[in-house]
Amino acid sequence: MKLNNTEWFTEIGEKTGIAFSLAIEKKLHEETTPYQHIEIYQTKTFGRLMVIDGYIMLSDRDNFLYHEMMSHVSLFTHSNPKRVLIIGGGDCGTLREVLKHPQIEYAVQVEIDERVTRLSEIYFPNLCESNHDSRAHFYFEDGIRFVAEAPDNSMDIIIIDSTDPIGPAEGLFQAPFYTHCYRLLGTEGILVQQSESPLIHQPLIKSIHEEMKKAGFLKTRTLTYPQCVYPSGWWSLTLAGKNLTQFRKTDSQSKIFPTHYYNADIHQAALALPEFLRCIHSE
Repeated sequence: MKLNNTEWFTEIGEKTGIAFSLAIEKKLHEETTPYQHIEIYQTKTFGRLMVIDGYIMLSDRDNFLYHEMMSHVSLFTHSNPKRVLIIGGGDCGTLREVLKHPQIEYAVQVEIDERVTRLSEIYFPNLCESNHDSRAHFYFEDGIRFVAEAPDNSMDIIIIDSTDPIGPAEGLFQAPFYTHCYRLLGTEGILVQQSESPLIHQPLIKSIHEEMKKAGFLKTRTLTYPQCVYPSGWWSLTLAGKNLTQFRKTDSQSKIFPTHYYNADIHQAALALPEFLRCIHSE
């Protein structure tokens, strides 16, 4: 789209009736993989932008909000996390945040489309700073199949860093997948799922809680945070645990690594829910 001689990328949500636009300077890359169509732009004010199948995945300017919340919330809720599985997360930003925790022994990332990771290494190298960490292990295959075949009690944290629940990602939001996740997790294991916008995707959030409970997770919590490039500008994650322990506030306050958004106060504030979300939230 061109307006006043400025080129714009616009993500249009036909179902939601919402559109979001960013002024762009140029297109840096475009390709179609066996799984999806990937575009990368240089924007005027948000740095580089990755788009998959017409939907914004991340920008330089605000990706830290998502990556920090998707990783540190669960890691500071588990009493002693050492083994982490990331499903999706091909841009490697969540992996980078996970590996900031020195007690992590290994982090396994399972991304179906290797090109997302290879393009991120070229165009978003800061997100891939930990890709050569000896604790990082990459598998480029279907995450649902990987989890179904993985051994019992092999993970402490599972992070579902997925795209929207359409197409290949749809199964990542359903009880059969969560049941395998439950089997993989240790006694204090925690599952974290990106759960879309609390403002416009409430039925989905309600369904996520229900599906997690069907899989055996007795404790579920939804946390919210800002994310301006995603629909409505407000996003959420949902935690599920065999036994969600108390937030390790002291450890969070004394963390030895830098963050841009996450801190102990943000963690606690994100747990507070507005009234309209409490009705679909399960303690």
